[in-house]
Amino acid sequence: MPGFAPRFVQPVVESPLPPAFRSARPAPATAAAVEAAIRKAQAYLLSKQYPEGYWWAELEANVTLTAEYVFLHKVLGTDGERTRQFEKIRTYLRRQQREHGGWELYYGDGGELSTSIEAYFALKLLGDSPDLPHMARARQFILARGGITKARVFTKIHLALFGAFPWEGCPTLPPWIMLLPDWFPFTIYELASWARSSTVPLLLVSDRKPVVRVPGGDADELYAEGRAQADLSLPNPAGLLSLGGVFIGFDWMLKLMERFDLSPRRAEALARAEQWTLEHQDDSGDWGGIIPAMLNSLLGLHCRGYAPTHPVMQKGIAAVERFCIETEDEFHTQPCVSPVWDTGLTILALLDSGLPNDHPALVRAGEWLLSKQIFRDGDWRFKNRTGPAGGWAFEFWNDFFPDVDDTAVVTMALHRLKLPDEAEKQRRLKLAIEWTLSMQSKNGGWGAFDVDNTLEILNDIPYGDLKAMIDPPTADLTGHILEMLGVTGYAAPREKVERAIAFIKSKQEPEGCWWGRWGVNYIYGTHMVICGLVALGLDPREAFIMRGTQWLNSCQNEDGGWGETCASYGDRTLMGVGKSTPSQTAWALLGLMAGGEGKSDCARRGIEYLVTHQNDDGSWTEAEFTGTGFPNHFYMNYHFYRNYFPLMALGRYRAFART
Repeated sequence: MPGFAPRFVQPVVESPLPPAFRSARPAPATAAAVEAAIRKAQAYLLSKQYPEGYWWAELEANVTLTAEYVFLHKVLGTDGERTRQFEKIRTYLRRQQREHGGWELYYGDGGELSTSIEAYFALKLLGDSPDLPHMARARQFILARGGITKARVFTKIHLALFGAFPWEGCPTLPPWIMLLPDWFPFTIYELASWARSSTVPLLLVSDRKPVVRVPGGDADELYAEGRAQADLSLPNPAGLLSLGGVFIGFDWMLKLMERFDLSPRRAEALARAEQWTLEHQDDSGDWGGIIPAMLNSLLGLHCRGYAPTHPVMQKGIAAVERFCIETEDEFHTQPCVSPVWDTGLTILALLDSGLPNDHPALVRAGEWLLSKQIFRDGDWRFKNRTGPAGGWAFEFWNDFFPDVDDTAVVTMALHRLKLPDEAEKQRRLKLAIEWTLSMQSKNGGWGAFDVDNTLEILNDIPYGDLKAMIDPPTADLTGHILEMLGVTGYAAPREKVERAIAFIKSKQEPEGCWWGRWGVNYIYGTHMVICGLVALGLDPREAFIMRGTQWLNSCQNEDGGWGETCASYGDRTLMGVGKSTPSQTAWALLGLMAGGEGKSDCARRGIEYLVTHQNDDGSWTEAEFTGTGFPNHFYMNYHFYRNYFPLMALGRYRAFART
């Protein structure tokens, strides 16, 4: 298949360089210093291109996905085939444990309960005795935070697979939701794409409620109140009279119906869920392009009697393996893979920094991106009856779930390239833009994967404790779409553009910034909005845009850089507050330059930060997580963010300085 990543090919893993290889002294933002930094960064990125034309680096997350890889193979009974991988996973999990005994949700967060429970339980399944010092420290960390009964829903479900947590303490997932008619206020298509692709196969697991007995499969020592006294009630901080309380009452009723086998049309509903899962497997074996959907699909089909040797299961297991990174002594799992995203943004960075638009490396990358355009209907079609197919997904394969963010980036990149068949390129870009415009929601903004995916009450159901059950429009995505329209010069209907601008204005925070759904956090959202509005042709001196640039100026760190902690999602006082990072510094600079502040002292100091912190090989080092999966619950470290965004900022700064 075009663009297939062979099993032996791994994403680029960005290893921090030791201090000896870092620039030793601050470098002023002279033309020569900027030029030298650009050349080194270009050379570094060009050296990382794969022969097929794409760029792809590691997408780092917390350890739960690797722990769940262990759980999967223990349940499937395929663990005996993975002795080498499991030993390396043991090494990885031990090394990821922090001094306090726990494991982190994101770099430097002080440890997180559910993440630590899953890591501990995986190590126990791998043979680590609870009496070992590192396990004792982990147990102390977990118990001090309330133990298993305070964990998230998905952690409890994974423990329930082994009998380490009772199924009755997990939310009920009624299979009959698969039979609800299209006109009903709620169907599975009101769930976000990621929730839908993970939940439908989980219906099969929840119905079967399997319990696999394996050595190390108990966790009684992680109940702070003792297993016999465990509180299995579903958490509801808002109280019984709240919407959450209503849903908990409904869950009690569903459990009663299950107990007496009163689930309506149960067999038909389960068959529908099974068929949906089978139909949504990509030809490559992937489901939804994300590990949770892939793991749940394999577990769900296993509960329906599919053996690991079944062709569907074999393809799915192989797809999971392609998300894993194996080194000489470690093995871990990525949540997703990002070749389309990495390739589009690398092209833009190289173009911004002066590479000609017909450079052979860029042409090769452009041709690869064209090969990944999706021309089939996906789940987006359920709510979008008119748009033409023509978007891009994030991954090598994810045909059912293209997204507007990747499509905007790829469209801008391809528009600026000169490819052998320009007429065909333009035809493809027209389809992509028309598809993107058709994905606009009623409120004027864009969500990532679906139109009007805004049924907020779904975040109040007991199962939705991550508060990520829907995919509502956001300012950062909407800004990216407007930037795409401005860069390509596409004559979008005036009414669509005006509604988008009004949506962005409605989402501006009192401080002048914008919340970032897909990057950490207000620095990301603010730069995306400003870049989009100005690219579209709005005057950067408009008052509401100036408030955004002024906010960026206000949160610059003493060292000249910008940084923001993931904790800002839960604490607004931490807006724009955090240790400086290359990616967030670059975002702030891109926003300032779009806002007309490219020659300011703040911009100069930001460029000096990037030049000073560049490694001798042209890369940058960044341990912090600056990518967002689910705000407050899941974050990522894109290992190329630290490289292509700084190059983009340096290139645009050089162009700004020449004007």
